[in-house]
Amino acid sequence: MSPARAIAVLSTALLAVAGLGYLASQTVLAAPTLTVTEQQYVGAPSPAARAGREVAPGKPVGPQRVSEQWVDTTAAKAGIPTAAVRAYANAQLSEPTGCDVGWTTLAGIGWIESQHGTIGGRTLGDDGHSSSPILGPALDGRGKVAAIPATPETSAWHGDPRWDHAVGPLQFIPSTWETWGADGDGDGVADPNDLDDAAYTAARYLCADGHDLRTGSGWADAIFSYNHAQSYVDSVYAAAQSYADRTD
Repeated sequence: MSPARAIAVLSTALLAVAGLGYLASQTVLAAPTLTVTEQQYVGAPSPAARAGREVAPGKPVGPQRVSEQWVDTTAAKAGIPTAAVRAYANAQLSEPTGCDVGWTTLAGIGWIESQHGTIGGRTLGDDGHSSSPILGPALDGRGKVAAIPATPETSAWHGDPRWDHAVGPLQFIPSTWETWGADGDGDGVADPNDLDDAAYTAARYLCADGHDLRTGSGWADAIFSYNHAQSYVDSVYAAAQSYADRTD
């Protein structure tokens, strides 16, 4: 089955972001120079079946849940924490209708941004939270970062009263999170520090402009919207393709 078709099976069976993780990953994951063209879409390498459950008539279905057996097997093959694989796959299951993100694409972003929440010796808990918060540098306009003043609301996420910082394992800028942030695990809280929520939000963000992620150009445009740099697109592609190859 082609990667592009596998995403369709999964859907039925189954930011501008200034990233500390992206900057640090350049010394960890050396990405080759890539030209993303048609048919280079990176999707799920195999279907992740939904966990079976009964839902009472008239009750909300809630977030989709991927099979734990699939999560364990895939995490072992990919070398990704099980909590991260679960978050990426559940986000794919819950993606907007007509959008084909692919859990491997989300995993590629997760590796580049924060090594799946484990950057700097951190560990990723089963609840999707890193052992300590992940914050990007101050967005103070110095160097290559934008100048984004903090507000009382956004400083609550990072503790800096003057400048905003990208927050969490997928490094969302607070203003972007205020627009797109969503509760991915059904616990009633949308938290950028929770990879379950961050992955679901990333899927929504990538799908927002109607890009056809089954094509190379559409996929590249969507990733470029997340971080406006060709080197970022190349790095995410290399990581996503690596995970697809490992779990094929």
